Amino acid sequence: MKFSGVVFIALLLISCNGINKIMKSKDHDYKLRMAEQYYAKKKYNYAQQIYEDVMPYYRGTPGFEDLYYKYAYTAFYQKDYANAENLFKTFLEIYPNSTRAEEVDYMRAYSFYKQSPKPELDQTNTIKAIGMMQTFINTHPGSARNKEATAIIDICRNKLETKEKNAAQLYYDIGQYHAASVAFNTLLNTYPDSEKADEYKMMSIKAYFKYAELSVEEKKAERFEKVVEECHDFIDRFPQSQFSKEVEQYLTQSQNNLKTYSNEPAKKTT
Repeated sequence: MKFSGVVFIALLLISCNGINKIMKSKDHDYKLRMAEQYYAKKKYNYAQQIYEDVMPYYRGTPGFEDLYYKYAYTAFYQKDYANAENLFKTFLEIYPNSTRAEEVDYMRAYSFYKQSPKPELDQTNTIKAIGMMQTFINTHPGSARNKEATAIIDICRNKLETKEKNAAQLYYDIGQYHAASVAFNTLLNTYPDSEKADEYKMMSIKAYFKYAELSVEEKKAERFEKVVEECHDFIDRFPQSQFSKEVEQYLTQSQNNLKTYSNEPAKKTT
């Protein structure tokens, strides 16, 4: 282990000395050749340093497009996605008619996707990724990348859905039942085609039932009546749901409670 560590440090020092020697050279063509070699060997940190150094000398030349293209990728391959996105954007501004424009346009959107965090964190980049991928699809309707772009949009939407579901569940877990019911209902309206749509509807009913139970006496009747209405709507919309039995129990309990708290039809809530 100690021998391996010594070898690693020695190789690291050799590499550092090598890059320092290249950077001190006044031969820009030599530097560019070395950058290309580092890029081919996937030593993107070294390639990036040299590209940055020689870039002013090649700006406006026929080879600058390829140089800048690879320079942008050095950021991406080092997982510096925010910088990569900006570099891909600049490439498109400089070379809008490049044969690489479609690829780079996709990579710009993909860089936003790579910055998309876990569902519990801020989802600004996830939303941006959805917008950028949809724009890519609209701009390049015949692209072979559209299938992957569509899949990424679905992944991002699922992440947003998960974040909203977790927020709704948190309201329920801390006993904020009215807020939970509203949140689950909003979730259902936002993602009506979700495979969990019936679960969201059931949770909205469950939360509102608890809200009705905890209400002051004069409000119980109208709130249990709303539960009854929502249960009937669930049965109509999701007749084959695995949650049907649970919803029917809430329906029966609410109807029984209505007999207790009201001798006449309760007013509908607004």
